[in-house]
Amino acid sequence: MQPLAERMRPRTLDEYIGQQHLVGKGCVLRNMIESGRIASHILWGPPGVGKTTLATIIAHQLETPFYTLSAVTSGVKDVRAVIEKASGERFFNQSSPILFIDEIHRFSKSQQDSLLGAVEQGVVTLIGATTENPSFEVIRPLLSRCQVYVLKPLGKDDLLTLLHRTLTTDVVLSCKTFDVRETNALLRFSGGDARKLLNIIELVFESQSQSDTIVIDDGIVTQCLQQNPLAYDKDGELHYDIISAFIKSIRGSDPDAAIYWLARMIEGGEDPAFIARRLVISASEDIGLANPNALLLANACFDTIMKIGWPEGRIPLAETTIYLATSPKSNSAYSAINDAMDAVRASGNLSVPLHLRNAPTSLMKELGYHEGYKYAHDYEGNFVRQQFMPDELVGRRFWKAQDNAAELKLRDRMEMLWGKQE
Repeated sequence: MQPLAERMRPRTLDEYIGQQHLVGKGCVLRNMIESGRIASHILWGPPGVGKTTLATIIAHQLETPFYTLSAVTSGVKDVRAVIEKASGERFFNQSSPILFIDEIHRFSKSQQDSLLGAVEQGVVTLIGATTENPSFEVIRPLLSRCQVYVLKPLGKDDLLTLLHRTLTTDVVLSCKTFDVRETNALLRFSGGDARKLLNIIELVFESQSQSDTIVIDDGIVTQCLQQNPLAYDKDGELHYDIISAFIKSIRGSDPDAAIYWLARMIEGGEDPAFIARRLVISASEDIGLANPNALLLANACFDTIMKIGWPEGRIPLAETTIYLATSPKSNSAYSAINDAMDAVRASGNLSVPLHLRNAPTSLMKELGYHEGYKYAHDYEGNFVRQQFMPDELVGRRFWKAQDNAAELKLRDRMEMLWGKQE
């Protein structure tokens, strides 16, 4: 007998639960499927939200050959073999065979390079699935040939719909009577993951399979799972909770707590590259101009992790964590770019002042491009006052120095050049 999660796998879009922003009526993926033409794309989202299922449904509805590779077990040779086979099955006026690659973020650069030609020439339509940000994990040439669609964790209503459907339609469970008294624990432990929900239901069912009525309540669910509060699930909700605690400990200048959460992630098997990336973000967002060396160290840590791996990689991660946690903090750069982007959205495409524009042609010179521009290096101190903002934003300040030694020094220099901020 197949596991419950496999028995309940949807076969059509109408059976598919969640991701209505992609597969709802009139939405992008449904429109492509109904048109019979699908473009190469990457499905990015947490585990158990239907990435593999969606790829299978697409292949079934388009009635096209479907090949699947796992990035964990497949090499360049496997990729080329599938592409060669797919090229022999391509006929005029027929959709390209679909190549589905699960965990595409685990493919090396050479493996991803081997896909480029086939994707570009339409030999295959690539559908990749990943739990990691494709911007970091997928090479740029391949990413430029694929759309990225973000899948979200299933919401409460989606999970309850799946629960009801499972209890009433599954060939095994529908033969039993269920008394659903509480669902809080079931939903909490599922963490938006359909597969986890179904696995928990199966555990509860098996624990009471001799009873006439199967009871589902918070106590029974917790007992069946024997939930260990120290457990770390790198693919589940606790993954996000612990990385959040880690970053907040760094931001809060508590090196001991930060090291503890780092140890939790290391012991739980977290991807070291994931941790290193978050340290780079923290160095920019939370330490920033208060200690610019933090970003240099975080980048060096990331590079070192890529070179040495585990177990020695824990040492530069610990060094960087402690350095960031003990550094002075500033989010002035983070706030400045957010404020500037808000201004761009509010004011639209304001004109570049004429004196700041390049004038590579005589016509541009005649129109006043570049006229009046003052070259800073021609002046004492390599500075001269002139307007750099669009006319509509003259005097607007986005960067505001915060109260730390490094930024106060920068603030004093800016006030000497430009005068005090209003």
